[in-house]
Amino acid sequence: MIKILELFGGIGAPRKALINLGIEHKSIDYVEWNEKAVSTYNAMFDNRYKSESVVGYSLQPDILVHGSPCQDFSIAGKQYGGNIEDGTRSSLLFETLKIIENLGVWKPKVVIWENVKNVLSKKLVPAFNHYLRDMESLGYTNSYQVLDARDFGIPQARERIFTVSILGNHNFDFNKLRKCPMRSIEEFLESEVDERYVIRQPSMIKKLPGKPVVPGTFGGRMLDEVKNYVNTITTKQMRCPNSGVVRIEGEIFRYLTERECWRLMGFDDEDFEAALKEHPSREGCLNGTLYHQAGNSIVVQVLEAIFEVLLKEDFATEFIRESNGQLRLSC
Repeated sequence: MIKILELFGGIGAPRKALINLGIEHKSIDYVEWNEKAVSTYNAMFDNRYKSESVVGYSLQPDILVHGSPCQDFSIAGKQYGGNIEDGTRSSLLFETLKIIENLGVWKPKVVIWENVKNVLSKKLVPAFNHYLRDMESLGYTNSYQVLDARDFGIPQARERIFTVSILGNHNFDFNKLRKCPMRSIEEFLESEVDERYVIRQPSMIKKLPGKPVVPGTFGGRMLDEVKNYVNTITTKQMRCPNSGVVRIEGEIFRYLTERECWRLMGFDDEDFEAALKEHPSREGCLNGTLYHQAGNSIVVQVLEAIFEVLLKEDFATEFIRESNGQLRLSC
């Protein structure tokens, strides 16, 4: 059995990936400060976790997965850079380093970090390199690559950097990831949607596909029509740019529904129903909580591909229990 620790756990994409793969595992803990995300996670996986910070936390996992808040690394955010001293949300990235250091001989065999590809930009790459150096000093070998959800069957243009750090001198080979053709967007879109998703706001209507370009933020960016895939799922749809709009007929468009966003992050309708029961929509209103939780998650199928390589190809499926009780991946 694999013991995993989910930091900045959101709605539990790592655990969902392991369930889909049929890998026996135990989530020894899940740490997330957002109370609504915690209640969704508990509803989906029948847990009783409480919201808490990662600061000063200590556990003994085999695999640690963290996706520290991306707002201050994002192009759409303030791009403070996630420095240790700057006090931004992304500076929590470095709390993971403290946790691993404090674990001592119980260091996890594998640490996976996901975030926006903007961490490789000239302004932010120093913080990223700082993280890599610190992981190396803790005995890890780092490998990273920008992965696109479209290469893993999901019709979403979501590019995220994944850093896989393995204890010892073992590189993770991203070339071994099992990729697959992108599925049809029609598999993810609902055939009938409520009127509340129809775009009626004047500020959004003037940015619909086919309208004259409106000067303003993001270089006069207009809304994109969903055709073969959607743009990156974010925490909101009622803004420009967003993930794209769906043509109903003629010049009438709608937003993506909350359910569609969850599907496009790799979650099942059963997962969505559990979340919806926990956070019901108000009549006539979009459900900001469920949009937010989808936009902050990790695409499940990308994690599946990474776990498959870690547990089958590179390190086999066998786990060896040390004399102190710790499980380690056999190499």
